[in-house]
Amino acid sequence: MKEGPDIAQVAALIGDPARANMLTALMSGKALTVSELAEEAGVTIQTASSHLSKLDSGGLLRPRKQGRHKYFALAGEDVAQVLEGLMGLAAGSGHLRTRTGPKDAKLRQARVCYNHLAGDMGIQMFDSLIARTHLSFEGEDLRLTDSGAAFAYDLGIDVGALQSARTPLCRECLDWSERRSHLAGSLGRAFLSRFEELSWAKTDRKTRIVTFSRSGAEAFHQLFPVN
Repeated sequence: MKEGPDIAQVAALIGDPARANMLTALMSGKALTVSELAEEAGVTIQTASSHLSKLDSGGLLRPRKQGRHKYFALAGEDVAQVLEGLMGLAAGSGHLRTRTGPKDAKLRQARVCYNHLAGDMGIQMFDSLIARTHLSFEGEDLRLTDSGAAFAYDLGIDVGALQSARTPLCRECLDWSERRSHLAGSLGRAFLSRFEELSWAKTDRKTRIVTFSRSGAEAFHQLFPVN
């Protein structure tokens, strides 16, 4: 293909193992320093800086400066969705870097995908919202229905503020572990933030695991029942 988007260039940026490890570490939604990302990639700080410069130039990262420190985060949710999709493709093809274990099981149950809930509980929430027509599809576009807006409002989410923002309200994101959909967009972010505000769940930004308390899990399952 001689015209159009250059996917080969983006694929080459993501395809390097060290850079892939850095990008995966940033899937927690937390901005990290060069030294932290060097540790994640298993390379020197000098090598990490070179990789980060390439990722920044390629539009995959957003650098931030605070005082003397420089931090890096993913450029946006679009990048996170691409990475999540590649994780699903790799897992489905049997390309796994580590053996399954306790951490793997927890990641599959509930984890943060950039800024929203993923894993089994993320899928349950999405399926429940669809089944109760709080979310619906118009063609390929996902939208929040009136009943869904009322549902979110009752939970303490300011839907009006979300709708007035520039970021998409609802987006479908393919879950890497189950290859089924979970909810992204500003609404997906708002749900996870609300779970944390209510002390239902706590996110470990290093491992991306979202741990629900016993009472939080009970409240979640009551709020998002599935058949």
